[in-house]
Amino acid sequence: MRDAPAFPSSIHDVVDVERLRGDAAPADAAPDLLIEIPHGATRTVDFTRVEALLQSPLPHALVDFFHVNTDAGAPELALAVARRFVALEPSRAVAILRCRVPRTFMDCNRRIDASPEDFKAGKVTPGLMPWITAPDDRALLRGRYDAYLRAVRAAVAATMPAGAMLMLHTYAPRTVDVEVDEHIVRNLRRAYEPAVEPTWPLRPEVDLIGRGLDGTSYLPMPVVDGLKTAMSAVGVTVADGETYPLHPSTMAWDHATAWPGRTLCMEVRRDLVADPFDPFVEMSIGEPKVHRLAAPLADALRRWW
Repeated sequence: MRDAPAFPSSIHDVVDVERLRGDAAPADAAPDLLIEIPHGATRTVDFTRVEALLQSPLPHALVDFFHVNTDAGAPELALAVARRFVALEPSRAVAILRCRVPRTFMDCNRRIDASPEDFKAGKVTPGLMPWITAPDDRALLRGRYDAYLRAVRAAVAATMPAGAMLMLHTYAPRTVDVEVDEHIVRNLRRAYEPAVEPTWPLRPEVDLIGRGLDGTSYLPMPVVDGLKTAMSAVGVTVADGETYPLHPSTMAWDHATAWPGRTLCMEVRRDLVADPFDPFVEMSIGEPKVHRLAAPLADALRRWW
């Protein structure tokens, strides 16, 4: 067993840490696979607990944007992948880090000091949302952001270089282009009207976010090739960077460029896991849908070793 730095523990309202190991793995085994869910605050209560602490004047019905924008289904898919992985690889261990800071207020997958132009270039929402104006609110959220990043960095240090990292996201089925400002909820409601929603571009079922703006790929190609083959067998197509670039304004960039070929950042279309997909509520996640995707994903991840 390799020596590794101390692994982080769960922090209330910041990060949930779950560790799984195969039957043949030592009890204190360092993770072979780290799964990070940076947008893992997916329950309505994740939003309301923070909302109750804030002094800033928030847009009306902001919880609607929370549900549209959070990665529903990612925590359930991560756990299903981890369980299948250790069942197939009984000598290995997996750790899951689930962020509980709602990106509706502060995004823990963003470089907070990046400029608005950087976020637009990366086709991503800002790190600190514009409606967070009160200094105490900024301090509260920044404290949670910093605590989450410390936990992730400690987990990565304990996992690498022999291990690997999956950064797991889900996204809405269509690219809905609205301005992130005080009118965000009104604009989203209009964008999702039955006559309007089908006019937005349909996203890939699975998209791998691993190419920089210059086209350089940081993806683990054996895993990618295995994933495309395995997903095709269950009728799911896998794209390579069609939706977003891997951009320096995101923390995913740090992990991918520090460990090229040892990280995989991926988006799964939310209608593949939600049962049904409904953008403005806490979605029910379908167990059969999750397991349909978890099996080929776990099988492909084994190619790292």
